[in-house]
Amino acid sequence: MNDNRFADYLLDLGSLVKEKATEAQNLKEQNCDAYDIGYLMAWHEIVSLMQCQAALFGIELSQIGLEGVDPERDLL
Repeated sequence: MNDNRFADYLLDLGSLVKEKATEAQNLKEQNCDAYDIGYLMAWHEIVSLMQCQAALFGIELSQIGLEGVDPERDLL
């Protein structure tokens, strides 16, 4: 497997995670019940972890599709 496939996979995965996290934020704003809050918190953890790991490996957030999202600002 070549590096381009890994990069493409990570970019696609990051974009999907960002999309799902945004959907979770919208659900929380509409319903604001305990389930939706917990669901959003799970996406907050996922995005935070992916962004921290990217930084540790010297990967730009734009390379994994997670640019422009701040978990502390956007997912709480």
